[in-house]
Amino acid sequence: MFLTSYSCRFISSSIKMPPKARKRKALEQVTTPEENVAKSSDSGPSHWLIKSEPETRMENGVDLRFSFQDLKAEPDSTAFWDGVRNYSARNNMRAMKVGQQAFFYHSNTKPPGIIGIVDIVKEAYVDHTQFDPKDPHYDAKSMKDNPKWSMVDVKYVRPTSRYIPLDELKRVHLAHKTSGGPLAGLSLFTKARLSVMPISKEEWDFILDMENQEKK
Repeated sequence: MFLTSYSCRFISSSIKMPPKARKRKALEQVTTPEENVAKSSDSGPSHWLIKSEPETRMENGVDLRFSFQDLKAEPDSTAFWDGVRNYSARNNMRAMKVGQQAFFYHSNTKPPGIIGIVDIVKEAYVDHTQFDPKDPHYDAKSMKDNPKWSMVDVKYVRPTSRYIPLDELKRVHLAHKTSGGPLAGLSLFTKARLSVMPISKEEWDFILDMENQEKK
């Protein structure tokens, strides 16, 4: 600014939330529980891509900007990944495990692209913003005794050696669709609406190789 087994905990005034300088906005639209709900398993994805907006955008008086540099500036360079309001993206977050890594992707900017890498440092727990009427991500239908939305904590690791823009990733994706290469099924294009998506080990390794190559 931001998706199994998970350990949810209810938010109360006595629980201190991790610090967060700015609100972030999930980019996907709200879906129904029946729409594209992913099921987790121990053999699920081990890498991820999370999207966030690096430029100021106000909603209900709150700046939804949360860039990779904003994450780095947080205490211990760690923040909770709140505001996800899509069931598939939420279930992806619930599948995340401590120690896994994700690409941090700048969206709704020119050009969008991958800017860095983060660690998952806390598995899914209750997203408190769903209960706050003043929060842009408030969900009046979510109950504290049956919360609908979760979040994880992520920690800044490092920037990629270079910014990897969407147009370059798309060119490789289209070429790999023809040749059967590693990025043929990249979720960034097959599930573009999601702000939290799985990345296979093969895709992860290929993109890591891309960061050390000149833009194609």
